[in-house]
Amino acid sequence: MATHTPTASRRRWGSTVAGVLILCVMLFPLYWMLNTALQPEAGLLQVDPVPGSLDLSGFSKAVSDQGGHLLTSLAVSLGAVVICLAIAAPAAYGLARFGLRGSRTIVFGTLITQMVPGIVIANALYNSYVDLGLVNSYFGLMLADASLGIPFSIVLMRSFMVSIPGEVIEAAQMDGAGPVRTFVRVVLPMSRNSLITSGLFAFLFSWSDFMFALTLNTTDDVKPITLGIYQYIGAHVGDWGSVMAASVLSAVPAAVLLVLAQKYIAAGITGGSVK
Repeated sequence: MATHTPTASRRRWGSTVAGVLILCVMLFPLYWMLNTALQPEAGLLQVDPVPGSLDLSGFSKAVSDQGGHLLTSLAVSLGAVVICLAIAAPAAYGLARFGLRGSRTIVFGTLITQMVPGIVIANALYNSYVDLGLVNSYFGLMLADASLGIPFSIVLMRSFMVSIPGEVIEAAQMDGAGPVRTFVRVVLPMSRNSLITSGLFAFLFSWSDFMFALTLNTTDDVKPITLGIYQYIGAHVGDWGSVMAASVLSAVPAAVLLVLAQKYIAAGITGGSVK
């Protein structure tokens, strides 16, 4: 039976206290954002550390002003997830299973694309989007936002699909399944954790995108919440309660998804580490 010495117990308690303190420091900006949102009548420098009452008028105004932008972000982000997975999953499977010459170089090149500054890509896309008629369109913004998650998704899913036993795929092929059916009916279900993880990160990349939203839209026809809050601050610089309320509302979908998918994220990230 394991015993705990006084020194080990002190270390454990010390680690716990340090972890709690670090967590409090990291969560404090979120708390202050919510605290400010619940005190819409107070100035930015007059906010009490603890709200005396729950004044939700700031949230009502934020929903009225920014509700449509939240729906726009939701539609664009979900579309970006579909496009990202539709491209990344077959690409990852091909790199993992078809023995392509130079596959490692391709994967490395995919990672390199993540290092290109977003403003460079956005400016290059704008010229192409003008020629294709995709400026100020939902589909155009979905395509641009999907590009943010495709490299990460390819690398993540490839590392997972490499670990799938070859015998399973061979058994499906012996049963008469072709390459496409094997991919859809066998590989994708077995890669569920990596699919969910990739989809979640693609959603977060798209949800938090500002550069493409600002560059590829010249009208208010397609305005995600990030662009809405940016313009909202300029128009309501004295109404920080409503601004913070809009910021809180914009953080809710991402937080909910992270909580619901946390077990799949852990499994998806570590699933391909052991074969």
